[in-house]
Amino acid sequence: MADAITTEIIRHGLLAAAEEIARNLCRTAYNTVVYEIHDYGIGLHDANGDVVADAPGIAVFTRGNDAGIKHSMEFLGVDAMEPGDVFIINYPYWSSAHTLDPLVFAPIHAEDKLIGFASCRVHVTDLHQKDPGYVLDSTDRSQEGLVMPASKLYRRGVKNDDVFNIVRFNSRMPKHTIGDIQAQVSACVTGVKRTQELAAKYGVATLEEAMATINDHGEKLAKLALKKLPKGTWTAIDYVDDDGISKDQLVELKCTVTVTDEEMIVDWTGSAENVVGPINLPVGQTEALSSLIFKSLTTPDSPVVAGNFAPLRVITVPGSVMHAVPPMPTFTLWTGLLAGEVILKALAQGMPELVPACSGGDVCSMMGLGINPRTGEPWQEATNEAVGYGGTAHHDGEDGIMHLSEPGCRNNPVEVLETKSSMIIDHYGYRPDTGGAGKHRGGVGVSRTYRFTAPSTGICLVYKTKTEPWSIDGGHEGKPNQVVLNPGTSREVVQGGSYNHLEAGDVLVNATGGGGGYGNPFDRDPAAVARDVRNGFVSPDSATRDYGVVVGADFVVDEDATAAARGR
Repeated sequence: MADAITTEIIRHGLLAAAEEIARNLCRTAYNTVVYEIHDYGIGLHDANGDVVADAPGIAVFTRGNDAGIKHSMEFLGVDAMEPGDVFIINYPYWSSAHTLDPLVFAPIHAEDKLIGFASCRVHVTDLHQKDPGYVLDSTDRSQEGLVMPASKLYRRGVKNDDVFNIVRFNSRMPKHTIGDIQAQVSACVTGVKRTQELAAKYGVATLEEAMATINDHGEKLAKLALKKLPKGTWTAIDYVDDDGISKDQLVELKCTVTVTDEEMIVDWTGSAENVVGPINLPVGQTEALSSLIFKSLTTPDSPVVAGNFAPLRVITVPGSVMHAVPPMPTFTLWTGLLAGEVILKALAQGMPELVPACSGGDVCSMMGLGINPRTGEPWQEATNEAVGYGGTAHHDGEDGIMHLSEPGCRNNPVEVLETKSSMIIDHYGYRPDTGGAGKHRGGVGVSRTYRFTAPSTGICLVYKTKTEPWSIDGGHEGKPNQVVLNPGTSREVVQGGSYNHLEAGDVLVNATGGGGGYGNPFDRDPAAVARDVRNGFVSPDSATRDYGVVVGADFVVDEDATAAARGR
């Protein structure tokens, strides 16, 4: 029997196994997006496909893994999942991500019984999508690359060369792509072994009972927290810059959130329909991003388990931007990054003391690719950029950290980018005055300048440049993200999401947004404003204009001038 102590030991054993899966993946992956940025989702699941342990990476991946496994079970049947099998699925509408985020998973058997699954999702380099690197303007799923609908990479432990050969002949960078897929396989095999060891040590029945108890406990924690939240219904709207096709047309995301004692309902009815370009979301990702916000409000201090999300209900309209159906394009999944903060915008109306103002609102990714003149080999590198977080009722927003959709991720170090590509980083630092003014200031964004030393392609994945990060309770909005090509020249172009063909000497600046402010800026402690000026987050002009604080050259507050500026 799984008594409380045994259950806790098993829970930590599963968490340790998930972390080992992640370490195994990072040691064996070919792609810096995986081993440097941690663009992955890793989980251990029970026999129903429900996650019981994960290792933090891309937050929306792990819940998407649940959906991918369950669709595969329905498609193939459980009897088709034998010991030693390893599967791959990247059919977007089932796998909950675009085609370059394949889910690899392996069934776990013990005592001739299916007891669970190990899963690993990463971003791979290329699967013959219509454009190298990333697709920004597809209008049909068929343009988005090779699809594998729950296919066996390994059959009872034997490599299935048929599938690997299909991948090899359908990738522009087969070595990297197959290397990353094999790293996923290795990671899953590690998860299978460690879970089987727990089954051997404690018995299958005890392990299964412990998994059920883990999820039951996760559900109880969520329900207890839900009862403490303010109750009501609130609606918010925000926008994605464009769909990649109609560049001058904002795409509306509408969210109505209802909180009761029994459930939280996140209703996306009213969001844009008939979106032509590839920003449509598989419904599994919509459910996952909604789960991320729900967890941040209810059980932020405990590891992810499926039970945490039992009180959450997500409503979508099939065929809308929040629920893609075949053959709708889904490649540019940035809607899933921006939409989480639409939920927060709705909740801010009813519980402003519990949620932050909007962050910079994007992961502001820049991907470069080309032929490296030093090696003659193709290269492809990417990094996500930090943004400013929104101020809260209790403190300032953080300056320059990864967007809330990827709390387990990092950016790609300058040294890695310069070593592996034909890019030089000329500048990297904070963007002063981008955080919205407030009693609690929004965090500032960052700016990174890329100079290309050879003909290259620069792909900018930035989809919140046309709307400002919203604020709360009288705070000021943050400054939005911005991409500038060849600044200060006759060829300067200010843009957002874009696919750029670049020549040697071209310069691209990826400048990220700041968070919205919280509360009246004139209520901010003048000493805090002076500290921000000293640290370079706020300019002296902004201190006077936005905060009514006059800061001298010695970074000391001029109290008389400040009192006059504030009318006090």
